Amino acid sequence: MRQFSVVWRVCCLWGLLSGGSGTIGEAAEQPPNIIVVMADDLGLGDLQPTNPNCQIRTPYLQRMASEGLTFLDAHTPSSVCTPTRYGLLTGRYNWRSRLARGVLSGTSEHLIPAARPTLGHLMQSAGYHTAMLGKWHLGWDWAQDGKQIDFTKPVQNGPDINGFDRYFAHCGSLDMPPYVWVDTGRITAEPDREEGVTKQEDRYGWYRKGPIGSDFAIPRVLPLLFEKAVAHVHERSSGENAKQPFFLYLALPAPHTPIAPIEPFIGASRMNPYADFVMQMDDHMGQLLKALQEAGVDDRTLVIFTSDNGCSPEANFPLLKEHNHDPSAGYRGHKADIYEGGHRVPFIARWPGKIAAGGTTRALACLTDVYATLREVTGQPEQPLGGEDGFSLVPVFQGESTSGRNSLISHSIGGSFAIRQGDWKLCLSAGSGGWSAPKEPDAKRQGLPSLQLFNLADDPAETKNLLESHREQADALLLLLDAQVRAGRSTPGPSVANDREITFLPEDVHLPKQPAR
Repeated sequence: MRQFSVVWRVCCLWGLLSGGSGTIGEAAEQPPNIIVVMADDLGLGDLQPTNPNCQIRTPYLQRMASEGLTFLDAHTPSSVCTPTRYGLLTGRYNWRSRLARGVLSGTSEHLIPAARPTLGHLMQSAGYHTAMLGKWHLGWDWAQDGKQIDFTKPVQNGPDINGFDRYFAHCGSLDMPPYVWVDTGRITAEPDREEGVTKQEDRYGWYRKGPIGSDFAIPRVLPLLFEKAVAHVHERSSGENAKQPFFLYLALPAPHTPIAPIEPFIGASRMNPYADFVMQMDDHMGQLLKALQEAGVDDRTLVIFTSDNGCSPEANFPLLKEHNHDPSAGYRGHKADIYEGGHRVPFIARWPGKIAAGGTTRALACLTDVYATLREVTGQPEQPLGGEDGFSLVPVFQGESTSGRNSLISHSIGGSFAIRQGDWKLCLSAGSGGWSAPKEPDAKRQGLPSLQLFNLADDPAETKNLLESHREQADALLLLLDAQVRAGRSTPGPSVANDREITFLPEDVHLPKQPAR
């Protein structure tokens, strides 16, 4: 009975998104497959669809945009890897978890408990086959022999406890050991050597020294993952498998370090290896989109492409600037920062026949919205837990100017907060909260104020702190942030608990008094 109910809900929504022209029986034949592709350290300015001044050729993602919808005001919940991945998969702001700042390592314990609802669980409950490929970076539990990993034993508490039927993944960023593939709990090949490259040896291709599996080759990682993604599309679109829709979460290791393009992309950009690597990633995306056509499922597959944060300084911003290329597209800062360059990212959605081709939108969006979006696409009811900080983007897919989201909380690598409502953005930091100047300790030594208030409509580069002239606006944003922190959610619904006590105010800042009613 439960399975019938799930199918009925999926069919009903499918009919609505199709304009209501099909019957439930007709809709049931073609439920949407869903692929979410997340790049790693790709800046808003690194793609042609999101930056008219982009100097890197990305024709396949440009084609995807011309056949879909491009968001120009989309954001990650954090400006670094692990917390953004948590936010994407749970629909919940990362700082509500035990991870208050920074990222996990390749040997960290699992971050998302089995009981926490995720995209994987959501799609399983709608009858989907679920798979994850690529960079996990949310921790899993290696078998330990003393302080050493026992690679002969299964990995526990990986993506399988978070709703994925299958996974083929590396533990963290591609510069983090151990360098082994884990296939649904089992290592594919034990390490047979220690390997690493220093920054002095390779400005772009460095990675930390550690154990590496006999079948793990750094330059082959990106091509291998796309080969597996293409094979997965064909496998799940043929025979008996074709009767079940599939959900694929493809988490790329690129263009994060080690920046390791292969032929024929080496030197193709005529800029540097980072730009070459972006071009290679774009070409692989073309292969994936072609596979959907070859498998006969292109017209019933929703594909979302995005990034986990802004571009890293490892890309060599000064050299790229010499070629008139800005990975942050004119916004301030980059990966790790609380400024826009840290968390404003590409977001493209393509769904032939359901999303109008070639559109752009300035609807405010966050990667936490993917959870609520897929919940609506699959016709499932809202629950107290799961997607607490997400708004469905389906109305935007259908041409509306907003999803209903009017505020956004952002988070930096150092644990600094920012909150935005409309055009106003308040950064609860004296500096960048991350890696760009002024870093937080330097900003404090310079005596800079602990709050920064910007109007993004007038000042998208965040150059003018309007705190003194618009203190009442800053106070209103502080109270809004406090309310959303305390409620455990930023969407309508019952209050829920955070996983820890949340502190967000700088030491010399206090909450203003609530306005009289």
